[in-house]
Amino acid sequence: MEEFESSASARKTKTIYISTVFGIAMVLLMIGLLGLILVKANKLSRYVKENIVLNIFMDDAAHETDVLQFQKQLDGNVMVKQTQYVSKELAARNLQKDLGEDFVKFLGYNPLSQSLDVYLKADYANNAGIEKFKAELMKNPLVKEVKYQQSLVDQMNQNLTNIILVILAFAGIFVVLSVALINNTIRLAIYSQRFLIKSMQLVGATKGFIRKPFLLYGIWHGLLGGLIAIVILIGTLYIAYQQIPDLVILRDYTEFGVVFLGIIGIGMFMSAVSTYLAVNKFLRLKIYDLYR
Repeated sequence: MEEFESSASARKTKTIYISTVFGIAMVLLMIGLLGLILVKANKLSRYVKENIVLNIFMDDAAHETDVLQFQKQLDGNVMVKQTQYVSKELAARNLQKDLGEDFVKFLGYNPLSQSLDVYLKADYANNAGIEKFKAELMKNPLVKEVKYQQSLVDQMNQNLTNIILVILAFAGIFVVLSVALINNTIRLAIYSQRFLIKSMQLVGATKGFIRKPFLLYGIWHGLLGGLIAIVILIGTLYIAYQQIPDLVILRDYTEFGVVFLGIIGIGMFMSAVSTYLAVNKFLRLKIYDLYR
């Protein structure tokens, strides 16, 4: 009979620990997803900003060699990420594709100007930075006109700012909820061991001696939960890349590594702290309080 009760108790304890690990894993999975969103939101913001194009139309009398020399000067500017030279012929071909007809043959000549497409670095991709850069460009006699979508730049920067603020707000709320969930999960697991804790205390075991195995289990559960969360997260990312190939531009294994290590670290730390607090609570309880 005692052997049966011992076996049943062991199975119950094992079930509790397994549910604890998976509970921690699910919370860490959500933390990991949120971490990736925060990391990628900044990268996506920079990517979008650095794809704003400034069309610099050159004077009709400008020679190609002078334009290419001007392009080299722009490439050396601290505000510029990259430039692209668009000849009159290339501009005509691009416009023909858009219109679906050969307007050069119809007109008898190519009315388009050679130009430079300039992409600024993310830190300068705002209307203030672009206007300052535009003013400098217009001082050059080779430059006839500079065009960019001003309203789009304003709207894009405002939207990106709002999105990041919303994500940060959700991140703060979710971190608080995650701490509460992990803490409650571990407290329930320790609750099932409250009589064991009190029995050890009654036979003279010190608080440190009683606390140590529970802390080791807590850290181990946090590690296992983190690893499970990482495996699920990798599977989720793999499916996302399969469904949306363009997401490959956001792939950065260093960032993934930092987030994955963060998941494991958070899992182990939160599990250890929650376990420590839960064990201390039951160490302080009187015997008659264990039945409440």
